[in-house]
Amino acid sequence: MRIFVVIPTLGRPAVVAETVRFLARQTRKPDGVLVVAVKPADVEGMAQVAEELAQTQIRVDVEFSVKGLCRQRNHALRALNGQADVICMFDDDYFAAPDFLEQAEAYLAANPTVVGLNGKLLADGARGSGLDVEQGRRLIDEREPSANLEDGKLEALYGCNMVLRCSAMDGLAFDENLPLYGWQEDIDFTFQLGRRGRLVKVAKLQGVHLGVRSGKTPGKQLGYSQIANPIYLLRKRTIPRKLAMKLLFKNPVANIVKLVAPEPHIDRVGRLQGNLLALVDMISGRLDPRRIEQLV
Repeated sequence: MRIFVVIPTLGRPAVVAETVRFLARQTRKPDGVLVVAVKPADVEGMAQVAEELAQTQIRVDVEFSVKGLCRQRNHALRALNGQADVICMFDDDYFAAPDFLEQAEAYLAANPTVVGLNGKLLADGARGSGLDVEQGRRLIDEREPSANLEDGKLEALYGCNMVLRCSAMDGLAFDENLPLYGWQEDIDFTFQLGRRGRLVKVAKLQGVHLGVRSGKTPGKQLGYSQIANPIYLLRKRTIPRKLAMKLLFKNPVANIVKLVAPEPHIDRVGRLQGNLLALVDMISGRLDPRRIEQLV
């Protein structure tokens, strides 16, 4: 089984360097690592990391793509077409536990009807103010044995750590009508993938999502996506309806409620402005996820 790790990145070279460096710990070495950046500054220092990993028999390649998470992910899928049996698509701030690839390979080999996996997050900094590299390492090093944890069926995968069986992905691509950060692009892609087989959360696949705040979509643009993207995916029928309705209600309400005392790392004013703009566009019939590229 040929297993490649794909890491799209933008604007945080120090973090992605540590993420790639952490792959040297894998007990089952990846057959290759592909980092997809937008400009050379995104991967400053990666050449040194690649030299370090070459000593552990891990090859690291860097390629460049047009800006946008979906575009960068599609670039990787095209680049690895015919070369990989499994693609582990990690965020550039996701630290995989040392046995992640070993456990993923074993699970997929034993379960041929499974087309995609998510691992168990020991922590998700994206749901808070974020974690630093040292916190991520410590959580991995101090993790408890995973033998007795349960697996679970999923309707779609969380994008920070997606294990994808390539034979099930023929004809699928990430939707480039979801630009920039691509909000909910993981749901769109893997909900379709799930029609071709089973999606599973596997407790033995463990890792930490740092949730680094730099490189994220600005508040107004994200706020627009919070309305536009779920509605767009509902029309495509590539998102569970219950999830879409939850997102459409939960996020604008949170932006309003927390406006009084906003978190220092979240632009609640900008997000609410984006929400309102999207609602106006929806009423006028102009709602389009691509409009965030015009918002400054």
